[in-house]
Amino acid sequence: MDEMEEELKCPVCGSFYREPIILPCSHNICLACARNILVQTPDAESPQSSRASGSGVSDYDYLDLDKMSLYSEADSGYGSYGGFVSAPTTPCQKSPNGVRVFPPTVPQPPPQQHLLPQPGSLPPIPRNSCITCPQCHRSLILDDRGLRGFPKNRVLEGVVDRYQQSKAAALKCQLCEKMPKEATVMCEQCDVFYCDPCRLRCHPPRGPLAKHRLVPPAQGRISRRASPRKISTCTEHELENLSMYCVQCKTPVCYQCLEEGKHGTHEVKALGAMWKLHKGQLSQALNGLSDRATEAKEFLVQLRNSVQHIQENGVEFEACLVAQCDALIDALNRRKAQLLARVNKEHEHKLKVVRDQISHCTVKLRQTTGLMEYCLEVIKENDPSGFLQISDALIRRVHMTEGQWGKGTLTPRMTSDFDLTLDSGPLLQTIHQLDFVQMKGSSPFPAAPMLQLEECCTQNNSATLSWKQPPLSTITVDGYILELDDGNGGPFREVYVGTETICTVDGLHFNSTYKSRVKAFNASGVGQYSKTLIMQTSEIAWFTFDSASAHPDIILSNDNLTVTCNSYDDRVVLGNSAFSRGVHYWEMTIDRYDNHPDPAFGIARGDVLKDVMLGKDDKAWAMYVDNNRSWFMHNNSHTNRTDGGIGKGATIGVLLDFSRGLVIFLINDEQQGPVAFEGLEGVYYPAISINRNVQVTLHTGLPIPDFYTPGEADPAGSVC
Repeated sequence: MDEMEEELKCPVCGSFYREPIILPCSHNICLACARNILVQTPDAESPQSSRASGSGVSDYDYLDLDKMSLYSEADSGYGSYGGFVSAPTTPCQKSPNGVRVFPPTVPQPPPQQHLLPQPGSLPPIPRNSCITCPQCHRSLILDDRGLRGFPKNRVLEGVVDRYQQSKAAALKCQLCEKMPKEATVMCEQCDVFYCDPCRLRCHPPRGPLAKHRLVPPAQGRISRRASPRKISTCTEHELENLSMYCVQCKTPVCYQCLEEGKHGTHEVKALGAMWKLHKGQLSQALNGLSDRATEAKEFLVQLRNSVQHIQENGVEFEACLVAQCDALIDALNRRKAQLLARVNKEHEHKLKVVRDQISHCTVKLRQTTGLMEYCLEVIKENDPSGFLQISDALIRRVHMTEGQWGKGTLTPRMTSDFDLTLDSGPLLQTIHQLDFVQMKGSSPFPAAPMLQLEECCTQNNSATLSWKQPPLSTITVDGYILELDDGNGGPFREVYVGTETICTVDGLHFNSTYKSRVKAFNASGVGQYSKTLIMQTSEIAWFTFDSASAHPDIILSNDNLTVTCNSYDDRVVLGNSAFSRGVHYWEMTIDRYDNHPDPAFGIARGDVLKDVMLGKDDKAWAMYVDNNRSWFMHNNSHTNRTDGGIGKGATIGVLLDFSRGLVIFLINDEQQGPVAFEGLEGVYYPAISINRNVQVTLHTGLPIPDFYTPGEADPAGSVC
């Protein structure tokens, strides 16, 4: 019952309700407190139509009165009555319960015609008095009955009385002889309080006493002190008892109210029946509220468990963090020891070199000084013939010794500076950026992956990317999504979804710049993107014949650069790279040419027929050639017969220019015929068709022939 205590306290005085009355807004207030917060208003602001009492105001009337409230303090926190000129405005105060109330103002002397107080009644209320609910702040002007017009809340008064008595001192047993023990039960028939030993001894649960009703002491005290229920009287007609209930006004009324008052035309019902009905409705409403309270209790238990889990996880994560930081410090210390070892090695090396040079120079200087002293002594000799016998040798020795001190001899072999500069910038930056990428349990989404730049590369028109999760991330990852743009600054699109952390993307455009990024995902959702990586594909196309898509009769060798066939019929083989943008040139050398066959060279779609000559269907654009002449062919249409054939050792070139949408053929570095085909758009593969009488070797990565000037280059493009 402790939680109920706030419901039993007056919002003005903060104490338990004493003689509570019910305001028209359904809030309660002590009768004495209500008198204290009355405020007098001038006649001009209190029309008779606005006067009301507690029982005579309907919901709609009250709303109208609220609109006519003499002041509003809901937003400003201050309220004032514009009463007489001399009446000062007074700020609102806060009650012990935290709601705003208005202090009492000094009432004006009542007019002479005001009713005189009756013996035992409240002092007279000043005329034109107004009361404001301290909880909802609605104002109401009182009529001549004053506070007597508001009904008393006897139910609340009874609840307060029972609550206060239940909190009183514990009752003692009435049958203990010396030291009375605390009573545990009370017999309503015997009207005696018993402790457990006395109840077993004096009031056994058998025989005639078995029918007696035993209740808790507090309940027994209340039933002992409870007086007969008072009969409720009407606030309009004080001599009449409340016997009916007005359904429209939602208030009990008396018989005279039905005969004379405003309730005469309203629907009324028996007071007892409505009492039972409303009790049932309140009980039903309490059932729903009880469910919410049960859920709230369970939620509080969950929150308290969360507090314990947070404390435990905090200690665990702190220990994990300390261990990770200690591991970083240990790794740094190990690296420090390695670097110091290198410094010491360099130090010893420098000292050795300098000391060796000192030793060498010292020996050399001693030898030079000895030679100089010997030569000086020889010069002092006066024997010309003897001098001339040794002078040539001495001169040669002096010159040789001088030469030994030549360039570099007197230059230090080692500087005193250490040419070792520690590159700590990236590590310091990493340390400064060291942060909690993902706190354990704080967010279910994965952290942004980290691209491993040392493993990312491009080769030809393929790109390989590698990534990993951040070291401190503990969130489960179900997979990754790799995205590339179109190589022309367009939007990103997914090129890989899976669990691997390395992916190679083939079929990109040559000489194109691509942007790539990756993100992780799990059951909770998708994480953030990694940093964007920019990659450049090869400027020149390097490719081979594609064994996977070739006709089964095709025979490949020389790392798929040389091709022949084991059939007398023409068979098609494609290159393993496709083109859709840029200018490309490749050549094929005739290694073997027997019995004058007519191989075809050109470009084709990926779904070209593989068992007929290239150009027979609408998926290929080719030039077929024999030993004397050539033709262009597409969709089995032969055009532009041109003299000049091929033989062993001949070279056929194919020039594909997407900037102009055309293809040109060359034989032995000379253009063969006019422009073969124009208006080319889409994706094309290098292609040839041969039979067993021909063997061809492919040459790629070649520059564009000098005679040809490309058109305006098309920007680098999308994945093929």
